[in-house]
Amino acid sequence: MNAIQMILVIVVAFFAGMGGILDEFQFHQPLVACTLIGLIMGGNNLTACIILGGSLQMIALGWANIGAAVAPDVALASVASAIILVQGGQGQKGIGTALGIAIPLAVAGLFLTMLVRTISVAIVHIMDAKAKEGNWRAIDLWQMLAVGLQGLRIAIPAGLLLVIPADLVRQGLQSMPAWLTDGMTIGGGMVVAVGYAMVINMMANKEVWPFFIIGFALAALHELTLIALGAIGVAMALMYLALEGSKGNNNNGGSADGSGSGDPLGDIIEDYE
Repeated sequence: MNAIQMILVIVVAFFAGMGGILDEFQFHQPLVACTLIGLIMGGNNLTACIILGGSLQMIALGWANIGAAVAPDVALASVASAIILVQGGQGQKGIGTALGIAIPLAVAGLFLTMLVRTISVAIVHIMDAKAKEGNWRAIDLWQMLAVGLQGLRIAIPAGLLLVIPADLVRQGLQSMPAWLTDGMTIGGGMVVAVGYAMVINMMANKEVWPFFIIGFALAALHELTLIALGAIGVAMALMYLALEGSKGNNNNGGSADGSGSGDPLGDIIEDYE
């Protein structure tokens, strides 16, 4: 890894940290952060990092900030695990180990998140004082500083990981016993399933369960590619919207007696209950 690659990875980490707060350009999403790092590293790392990012994305689907409860730091998990995967030099074989390492890193990242947010409280009070003075330029500067701190909380750990020699990381990963690496691989796969199950639990209702069952059955057909599955999903969504629109036009969003929900599939299911 040369100096330019290290700088670019740190830049990606910086934007990933800010993205976790701004939630605008989605640099903090695992699929985006891991893919960019794999692209910077080049070679076979891109494929491995895309798979890693996709797996982490499935886990992160079930992570959300609820009230004062802060979700694990997905940005740090993505950047750090991608760097460890690349430094380890194991390619796709090291994805399971990287996934197993990513979860503890995500939880540990909460400490950095709380530290930066504590500092941000002081910055907010400074901005309040500047607002009373009418100093809008100072408010903008302090705001950019606060957002920059969010980027540094990911960029600094990323830089520290990059400083560690790749041979040392590779030796450490290779020295891990088989039972540990296999366990981390299995555990990483289970966490992906749990993350997806959490999303289903939040979205599950009578209207979407039929689509989930159809998609689950179609996914078992190896002849269907991801593009084919995506095309089927789009077609089903268009059919659903067409049915919903025609139902609304016929009876103003209700059933024949005016007591429908405006959801054709839901009304059909209700009739069978």
